[in-house]
Amino acid sequence: MPLPVRPRLLAAIKPSSFAPAAARNTPRILPASAHQHRNMSNKSEGEWRAVLSPEQFRVLRQKGTEPAGTGTYNKHKEEGVYSCAGCGTPLYKSTTKFDSGCGWPAFFDAIPGAVKRHDDSSYGMTRTEITCAACGGHLGHVFKGEGFPTPTDERHCVNSISLNFAKDK
Repeated sequence: MPLPVRPRLLAAIKPSSFAPAAARNTPRILPASAHQHRNMSNKSEGEWRAVLSPEQFRVLRQKGTEPAGTGTYNKHKEEGVYSCAGCGTPLYKSTTKFDSGCGWPAFFDAIPGAVKRHDDSSYGMTRTEITCAACGGHLGHVFKGEGFPTPTDERHCVNSISLNFAKDK
C-alpha cells in the first residue's frame, strides 16, 4: 500500500530526471480523482485554520466571498493551471478563463471531475454553488445562459483567494 501524499506536497513533486524531455517540460495535471485518495473534507476546523490564512478560511470553509475586483486572478492572463488553495487539486486550465467583467475570475469549464455543484438558496435566491471535489472548499458559483461567447454558456465565478496558480513551463 503506497504512503499517502499530502496534496500541498504533490505540487512540489517534479517529474524524475529519467522522464523523457517532453515530460520534464510539461506541467503534470492529474485528474481530480487522483487527489481523492484522502477525504480532506473530514479535517477539523482547527486543522483547516492551521493551513489556511484567515481570509482563505472565511471563503473556502465558511462560504464567504471576496470583494469584487480585489482578487489576484481577476485580470490574470498567464497560461497555466489554477488549483484549490485548500488542497492543491487542479481545478481550471487558463485556456478556459475569460474576462466576464464581473470582478472575479471567470471560467467556462472546470477540469473534469474537479468541481462539484450544489444548490444554494441563500440570500433569497437560487444559485449553483461550486466546491472543490477533493476537499469541499467553497470556490464560488456557476451561472448559465448569460450569453457569453463561450462553448458552454456558463460562467464559473470563482474567488481568487480559493485558488493558487502554476504557470506552464
